[in-house]
Parts: sequence; structure tokens; C-alpha cells
Amino acid sequence: MPKTKFQATAHLQAGMQVKARCRGFEITIDEPKELGGSDTGMNPVELVLSALGACQAIVARCFARKFKIEFDDFWVDVEGDLDTDGFMKQSDVRRGYSDIRYNIHIKTDAPKEKVEEFVDFIEKTCPVGDTIANPVNLKLNEIIIEK
Repeated sequence: MPKTKFQATAHLQAGMQVKARCRGFEITIDEPKELGGSDTGMNPVELVLSALGACQAIVARCFARKFKIEFDDFWVDVEGDLDTDGFMKQSDVRRGYSDIRYNIHIKTDAPKEKVEEFVDFIEKTCPVGDTIANPVNLKLNEIIIEK
């Protein structure tokens, strides 16, 4: 598949709530009440963890046949450490995750060595994992002032 551009729009609503739209889909993003939101959806950093787990699961589904692995169930538990004092400018610590950990659960009869090879492939192939693990060119194109 050639280089593909993905696009999304995140539109701030009342309070901390955001409606994110992409390809005709919409999700509500919000902060928990203890962070000033109304708790109507996952917050952005929770979405990052969810995106990682979902991406790994999709890679597993796409490539299981190539590895001759059949599974009855597959899920990923993801957790991360984030010091909110960085975002709140109360401390000079990183604003994003310092550590992300995950457990891959796979219900299969495949031998352990084959599953480990498959999981290694998943880790190397997952685009979200790659985006998190490696620097990406992030830049503001322009500021558009609407009147």
C-alpha cells in the first residue's frame, strides 16, 4: 500500500469535551471529573493506550494466517505512567507517558515458541507502537484565525 494520509478533526465542545471525527465516525473525548472534565469519554492519553492495544490486536488478526496461528481470543492490557504535574506546569517532568507496559493475552493451542515469534512480529509491525516508540516529525502547519 502506498503512503496514505489519514486525517481527523478534534472539535472542542463545552467544558473539556471534544468531538473527534474521522471518515464519518465520531467519538467523544473528555477528562475525568478530577481533571476538570465531565467524564463522558476516555481522555486523550487513555486513547493512546487504547490505540496501541487495538493496533496490536488488528495486526494479530491480519497476520495470524501467515504464521499459521489460530486463536480463540486475543486481547491486550495496556497501562502507562504519566505525571500530570508536567501538564499542569507544577513540576519540570515530562508531560507525556514516561513508561507504557502491556500484556498480550492469546488463547491458542500453538506452541509457545511459535506464539513468541508471532508476538515479536506484532510488536515490530504495529504502526501505533512504532509511532510511540520512535520520534515522529510533529509540526504545526498554520494557525487559522476564524472571525
